[in-house]
Amino acid sequence: MKKNVGKSDKIIRYILGIVIIAIGIMYNSWWGAIGIIPIFTAASGWCPLYSIINTTTKKENKKFG
Repeated sequence: MKKNVGKSDKIIRYILGIVIIAIGIMYNSWWGAIGIIPIFTAASGWCPLYSIINTTTKKENKKFG
């Protein structure tokens, strides 16, 4: 698994995951469990959808020397 989720993308995913879970709790719905997905992808730094469409939001560190 090559990491393909950048720093800003991770922050957005964490916030989105928390919001989805909170809404699920507010409405007493199991749909809030979907919030685990963006939190997992942010924590792991890997998004399966990005792999399928062959894209990334992660900036590569280029070392000179």
